[in-house]
Amino acid sequence: MKKITLFKKVIAVLALSVPMGAFAAGGSGYPLDKMEPNPADKASLQRGAQVFMNYCFACHETSYQRYERVADDLGIPHDLMKANLMPAGGNIGDLMKNGMEPAESKAWFGTTPLDLTMVARVRNPDWLYTYLRTFYMDPKRPWGVNNKVFPDVGMPHVLLELQGAQIDTCNGQVAERDTLTGEKLCGLEPDPSIKGSMTPEQFDQAMYDLVNFLAYSADPVKMERERLGIYVLIFLAIFFVPAYLLKREYWKDVH
Repeated sequence: MKKITLFKKVIAVLALSVPMGAFAAGGSGYPLDKMEPNPADKASLQRGAQVFMNYCFACHETSYQRYERVADDLGIPHDLMKANLMPAGGNIGDLMKNGMEPAESKAWFGTTPLDLTMVARVRNPDWLYTYLRTFYMDPKRPWGVNNKVFPDVGMPHVLLELQGAQIDTCNGQVAERDTLTGEKLCGLEPDPSIKGSMTPEQFDQAMYDLVNFLAYSADPVKMERERLGIYVLIFLAIFFVPAYLLKREYWKDVH
């Protein structure tokens, strides 16, 4: 019976690990673009916070963060934080919650928008960075858009005014590659009829900043933890010397 119970536990763990692997890889099989967060780049984090508050916060909260903590970590004076990155009438010590009612949001979008505090850990930055840049026009979808990384996503393309529209030249099929050069024969191309306010390079930078902010939100103490880790390693290296000498002294008469 013990062997059967152990076997069931192993199967359960494997069953749970498979969806998580697909979740991290993108699920659709679409290749993810590399994005390396930089929590030391405060200018990028500040720009990312601005994009988040202007385009994402109306639907998506980061309710495990406080405005005060974000302002202090990102080097934003409290008066500027309240004037530019907070809802009117809010307090600097408030949690970053919006005013959307869950029941109403579910009726509008079919599901309640996710809290994004930990999304960079759940999805990973590569997934987020690629997802935000791969919306394309699809008249068959309720909001008129689809996504390469998250097919049939229920979210509208809220960044359309920045990026502009894209069309899928593959018509929903997997992009084939040239057998000689390896280049894609189809993919996403700008729709000239709906232009954005940013160039492709500017939009990519804005999405990097946004994902950088979300990565910070998911692990705000990363830099402090890494700094303390260095001191711990130095302490252990120094402590090893007297510990070794003490051990040798105690064991010198043991044969």
